[in-house]
Amino acid sequence: MSLELYADVHVRRAVVVALRVRGVNMLTAQTDGAAELEDSELLDRASSLGRVLFTQDEDFLREAIRRQRTGEAFEGVIYAHQLRVNVGQCIRDLELLAKIYDPADMANRIEYLPLK
Repeated sequence: MSLELYADVHVRRAVVVALRVRGVNMLTAQTDGAAELEDSELLDRASSLGRVLFTQDEDFLREAIRRQRTGEAFEGVIYAHQLRVNVGQCIRDLELLAKIYDPADMANRIEYLPLK
């Protein structure tokens, strides 16, 4: 079983479109009607849908770290700093993670892009 991803509002449309073309199940906060939710609420929304949140927003990273420390469950977060990962690398790495990981592999975990 592959990962289903949830993109927050900071993810470029080109990334979402390219991943969908490659067969990755990708939902955006905008499409889901959740673009205005606070970070913690959006992470809860992604988790309630069984989706790993992909973000380029450091605030989500802080929220995920807080949850790891307190033991509050979430489906996982994949984080890519906007200035450290180009669009092509982001697409390749996300496609790889989505296709090789199972949801259990990402539970309560943070994965950083670019992959090394």
